[in-house]
Amino acid sequence: MTTLNLQSLQHDPLIQSLQRYQEIFWFKPERYSIDVGLAQVGLTLQDVEDAEARLSRFAPYLAQVFPETRRTFGKIESELVHIPTMQKTLSEPLQREQSGAWYLKKDSHLPISGSIKARGGIYEVLAHAEKLALQAGILKLDDDYRQLDSDKAREFFQDYQIAVGSTGNLGLSIGIMSAQLGFRVSVHMSADARQWKKDKLRALGVNVVEYASDYGVAVEEGRKVAEQDPNCFFIDDENSTTLFLGYAVAGLRLKQQLIEQQVQVDADHPLFVYLPCGVGGGPGGVTFGLKLAFGEHVHCIFAEPTHSPCMLLGIYTGLHDQIAVNDIGIDNKTVADGLAVGRPSGFVGRAMEKLIDAYYSIDDQRLFNLIALLNQTENIQLEPSAVAGMMGPIHIHNQPEYLELHQISMRQLAQATHIVWATGGGMVPQDEMQKYLSLGI
Repeated sequence: MTTLNLQSLQHDPLIQSLQRYQEIFWFKPERYSIDVGLAQVGLTLQDVEDAEARLSRFAPYLAQVFPETRRTFGKIESELVHIPTMQKTLSEPLQREQSGAWYLKKDSHLPISGSIKARGGIYEVLAHAEKLALQAGILKLDDDYRQLDSDKAREFFQDYQIAVGSTGNLGLSIGIMSAQLGFRVSVHMSADARQWKKDKLRALGVNVVEYASDYGVAVEEGRKVAEQDPNCFFIDDENSTTLFLGYAVAGLRLKQQLIEQQVQVDADHPLFVYLPCGVGGGPGGVTFGLKLAFGEHVHCIFAEPTHSPCMLLGIYTGLHDQIAVNDIGIDNKTVADGLAVGRPSGFVGRAMEKLIDAYYSIDDQRLFNLIALLNQTENIQLEPSAVAGMMGPIHIHNQPEYLELHQISMRQLAQATHIVWATGGGMVPQDEMQKYLSLGI
């Protein structure tokens, strides 16, 4: 798709479907080699391995200050669970069984902050803390990082501030980690952020700044405030390669999890991963890690609400962050607060456009239905944005053009592994979760 101007978009059939808030599935008609796609990112396997090494250096510290990570020795990682009952139940209306095996990647229940943002958000705070401590000479790379759990270290970090704009989960991750280290921290939160997330942050002493507008305004205003303080570090979810690398570590770790579960991934056993997408940093980073780990054998599909399909719009038009959903009359109002983003990350869109395999949009009521169904079938509770990927396997089975483009036969599809990446819900209060469950049909 060549770059389009806004006037010509009004007559485009796909854009018209988006404007009507219809659920759609779209993919580029071209197929790119994995090498071409990876080269466009501007980052390497070495960069991801460096991020993993940094997380390993911090692991003893994390295990000491966050007891919930002691079982994994300070490693922030989630379970990969088989969901055969959900697969069977969701497939029944189609009157045919969906082949392959379905799994849920429970980043929804990551320790410390209960969402995928515990990967990128916490990692970027740790990277910044390490940089400051090394420069000041209060830490060396071969030190035991548990020494950062001290009054001396906390007094040092108190001279510095961290700020971020967020719809909720990123702010929660960054706020919890920053406060633990001793940073002063401000989280600029959009109108759709849940009250319980604001309350939790304030209880930790975090400065929560609320806006009546959407994510884009919260980020813009947070950035302006941060620029006024030379000791303030603004974490930019739209453009941060550090955040991106924190997420990318998940791809390499997933490879090891699949090996441990004896799940084969190769040409005859393709892997499909379905990722909810807001601004794009989290799913973009995970996709980069997955492509490094599995090459052309993994297919990464992004899922967005019908009211906030910003990445799909940016990639389809070729305008990336130069277009927002409001520009074509879409309201950016969705129950999936973590995905309520009107303008995509320009960095992720441009870097990853040859690595993201497909996109689809999903209706808000369907999200509530999926929450209820997953609870009934697997006794797993997720928040609305976290179930967006659940329709992915259904879409793939109903897209012969996609399968033909990627030369996937029905025999290969029958041997495929489908992973729905659950992004949040582990810390949702019980009364809030009951509201979600009651809205499903």
